[in-house]
Amino acid sequence: MTDWTAGYTADLDYTHDFQRELTPSLLAFCATSQGVQHRLDGDTVTYCELGCGYGMAANLLAAANPHIEFYAMDFNPVHILGADKLAKDAALENLHFYEQSFDEFHNEPSLPEQFDVISLHGVYTWVSKDNQQLILDFITKRLKPGGLVYVSYNTLPGWAGAVPLSRMIGELIENGTGPIPDRIEAALEFCEMLQASGAKYFVDNPGLEKRLTKMRKMPKNYLAHEYMNSSWAPMHFTDMAADMSQAKMSYLGSANPMDHLDDLNFQPDQIAMLDKEYDPVRRENLRDILVNEQFRTDIFVRGRQPLTERGAVGAWFHTPFALTRPFTGELPSIRWRLGEVPLEMHQVEPILRTLSQGPATVKELLDKGVFGEMTWGRITHLLTSLAGASHITPCLPLEGLEAREVTCRRMNEAVCKRAEDSEVIHFLASPVTGGGIQVNRFEQLFLLAMSEGRQQPQDWAELVWMILAPQGQRVLKDGRQLETPEENLMELTAQAEAFATKRLPLLKKLGVPF
Repeated sequence: MTDWTAGYTADLDYTHDFQRELTPSLLAFCATSQGVQHRLDGDTVTYCELGCGYGMAANLLAAANPHIEFYAMDFNPVHILGADKLAKDAALENLHFYEQSFDEFHNEPSLPEQFDVISLHGVYTWVSKDNQQLILDFITKRLKPGGLVYVSYNTLPGWAGAVPLSRMIGELIENGTGPIPDRIEAALEFCEMLQASGAKYFVDNPGLEKRLTKMRKMPKNYLAHEYMNSSWAPMHFTDMAADMSQAKMSYLGSANPMDHLDDLNFQPDQIAMLDKEYDPVRRENLRDILVNEQFRTDIFVRGRQPLTERGAVGAWFHTPFALTRPFTGELPSIRWRLGEVPLEMHQVEPILRTLSQGPATVKELLDKGVFGEMTWGRITHLLTSLAGASHITPCLPLEGLEAREVTCRRMNEAVCKRAEDSEVIHFLASPVTGGGIQVNRFEQLFLLAMSEGRQQPQDWAELVWMILAPQGQRVLKDGRQLETPEENLMELTAQAEAFATKRLPLLKKLGVPF
């Protein structure tokens, strides 16, 4: 009998996550930051996600970008069933799901001839060599000149010391007995026993203890998909670049804006070493060694066309930004590879205070005198670091906002209705940013209460308790489960009041409530 999983685990469902790096407005900004032209500002844009899992990213992005036509595939029928149901509940007309293998999807006749964007989050190093070749063939055939490919993957050298641990965990899970979550628990316990026993492998690789501790906090279904795949193999950037070159792809840059700023990633002597390496592939490989990179978020482009100096400034001028964290008047904290990123209040405060009133383009911020006496280089550096740390985010232009609000309202209502019975979805769609915004279950239920006309935080809390109590669910506070209705209502009311004053104003600016 043919194994339809092709070595990829299907025994436990995947998570309902949203990855910010998939957002078209962020990909466009990363191209602008790197001084490269892109196609994402065209009149008709098509976007394809390979290996979409439960389709949360595709659903949220389609709702927040009704002007883009989205196509998404996954081999697991359970994933596509759930993804398609959410799309139908939200009445999305620009999203098409396919339950197919890479081979089947490669020859799917209903697809557009070519795409502007093809994305693969956490797929490429988890599938077989044959499937990797099918992916490359698909990109070769289906990506437009000037189109972008986003691919994230486990990479070397960062994974070098942990590969034996990963293989051992996978084999322990595979050869264990009982339900998969129990097997994962047993595998983790065994590895912790090994570490505690003073095994030389753990002594010589001290970072493994931190990795095990981190795994303890991860959902079991995520760990299953991370460690139960027979084809999983981290790869060097040079190998990824060589693979992508088969499809005429050139490296554009990282989908994490923080990676664009050398002074926040490297010491001066390291920057000097990088500056001597003119080959972009060898430079990236050297970079990975300097930071011991273990996970890359790469953007490749078919036909790297640099912006002119005038065009680069113009692209920055027309980039709008939105605030994504409430500004309290305090200097934000940004920590990155070298520690605390130095920020000056007199430079940051005017930017965040202005954006707290609503999105603005760089040109609008300049016209308002927000940047003071800063040089152009300092302006772009500061905006890039604030965006990389998610204090602000590149967003969509005001044009088309009303249409986006309609589709986002439908999506967010569909997600929040699911929060009555489940806490697996933690994101809602923003018509302002064009992407997903993290909103937890209780916050979703507060929004649902508001949509039903409940005016006060106490009313929102009462609705949440009406939902939780019949299901035997209780609120946790400081690690303790609250038992009495009075305790639960008091805590829910406190959370609702905090939500009303701290989170809700920003969510309204981002167009999230429905």
